[in-house]
Amino acid sequence: MGCFQSKVTRQYPGHEDPIFLASQTAFSVSEVEALFELYKSISSSLIDDGLISKEEFQLALFKNRKKENIFANRIFDLFDAKKKGLIDFGDFVRALNVFHPNVSQEDKMDFAFKLYDMDGTGFIERNEVKQMLIALLCESEMKLADETIEAILDKDGKIDKSEWQNFVSRNPSLLKIMTLPYLRDITTTFPSFVFNSELDEVAT
Repeated sequence: MGCFQSKVTRQYPGHEDPIFLASQTAFSVSEVEALFELYKSISSSLIDDGLISKEEFQLALFKNRKKENIFANRIFDLFDAKKKGLIDFGDFVRALNVFHPNVSQEDKMDFAFKLYDMDGTGFIERNEVKQMLIALLCESEMKLADETIEAILDKDGKIDKSEWQNFVSRNPSLLKIMTLPYLRDITTTFPSFVFNSELDEVAT
């Protein structure tokens, strides 16, 4: 076990024990192991360094590393918890956790708020809403009417966290993109990602 662990650590900086990551997230140990296989695939798509670069991330999400995408850049920034310009495995699992169907709506709301609060001021400002909406509308079928945008912008053109939570609770479809149903059991969605682990599942 020690040899395997040191080999993984040497090849994949930031690799963390699957049991530890499962204890901190909605994922089971086998799901974390499946995510590691997915992570290895993404992190070696352009440069085989065991880390996910912004280009590799964009390629995985949108099959295009050349086209600039505000939405992809913003998600990358939120996944890159250590602000190194690269995503390690621990960052990857913890960030994906928010998209798990078993994660609370409150956590999803917080992540979505951070996604739109592009400059980190604690408010979603009018220009941030417009930038993100343009990016979202280009990449998805989700559409919001101008009246809807105006309804959530207060008189000073900003949305604070409580206004965001109130608006999302009245319009839950805004969080639809925050849940990836296949993450409920990634091991059945992607059975080829599961290794034959000696680890027993940790009771949650």
